[in-house]
Amino acid sequence: MSAATALTRPPRLRPGARIAVVAPSGPVVEQRLWAGLDVLRGWGLDPVATSQVTEREPEFRYLAGEDEKRARDFQDAWCDPRVEAVMCARGGYGAQRMIDLLDWDALRAAGPKVFIGYSDATVLHEAFAARLGLSTLYGPMASTLSFLTDTATQESLRTTLFEPEAALTLGLPGAGALVPGRARGVTFGGCLSLLAADLATPGARPPAEGGLLLLEDIGEQDYRLDRTLTQLLRAGRLEGVTGIALGSWRECGPYEERVRPVLRERLGRLGVPIAENVGFGHCDNALTMPLGVAAVLDADRGTLTLETPALT
Repeated sequence: MSAATALTRPPRLRPGARIAVVAPSGPVVEQRLWAGLDVLRGWGLDPVATSQVTEREPEFRYLAGEDEKRARDFQDAWCDPRVEAVMCARGGYGAQRMIDLLDWDALRAAGPKVFIGYSDATVLHEAFAARLGLSTLYGPMASTLSFLTDTATQESLRTTLFEPEAALTLGLPGAGALVPGRARGVTFGGCLSLLAADLATPGARPPAEGGLLLLEDIGEQDYRLDRTLTQLLRAGRLEGVTGIALGSWRECGPYEERVRPVLRERLGRLGVPIAENVGFGHCDNALTMPLGVAAVLDADRGTLTLETPALT
C-alpha cells in the first residue's frame, strides 16, 4: 500500500483490555519483562506474556527461540479474540527471519488491533501497512529500560492508547528545523537500517509518494548511515516523500560533528522540510509515533500534528 494512503486505525484500549507481549526478535531479560508487565498492569490493562517470550534459540543466541516458534507465537497472540493489542518485548534482531512465516490472511481476519514496537519491529510495521493496511504505533517495548525507567516514555504510550485525542501534537523541547518548512503527508518509517533491509523483499512497499518519513537509528557510524541512506535514495524508496521527522541517533557518534552533516547532505537533496531531535526511537522521553496517519510536519517548530487521533 502506498505511503500516501491513510491506513485503518485500530480501536483505543480501555481498562481491562488484554495486551499480549511477544518476542519476534531478540531474547528478553526476564526480570525486565515482569517489571514491564507490572507497568501495564498499573494502567488497568490485562498483560499476558506469550509462551515463547522468554525462550532463546540454542545455536543463534541472539534470537528469542526458533523462527517458526516466534512466528507461531506472534500469530497466536494476534489471532486470539481476547487480545486487543500486541506489544513487542524488545528489539534486537530476528523479525525479518520470521515475518514470511506468518499467515497474513489469518492476521487480517483477526481484525484491526493495536501493534506496538520500534527498532527491529520496523519490518513488522511495514508489513502491517503493506499487507493489512493497518496503522501501527512506533513506540516503547515492554522489557526495555526506557519503558521501565522513563515516566515520559510511559506517559506518551499510555496517553496514545487510552486518550489519543490528547496526543495529537508530537515533539519535544529542543526540536527544530534541519531544513525549514511545513509539509503534509501520511506517516511511515522507523529504524533506518531496517527500512533499507526491507528493500526488494516480499510485500515491500513502493516509493514514498505523499509520505511523511519518520527516521531514527542506534549504533551506526557516520559512514554506515551514509551508506544506508544512499541505498534508500538509489533504490528510489524516498521518491515523493513530503517531509522528514528525525528522532534519536544514540551511539551513532557526536551528533553535531558526525551525524547531522550526513543527514543534511543525504536527505537535504530531497528538497523537503526536515525536523530534527523530534524525540522518538532509541532515547529517553521517547514519544509514541503513529504510523499510517495523516499529519502535518512543522519543521521550524519541530512538531508533528496528527489530523486524526492514532486510535479510534
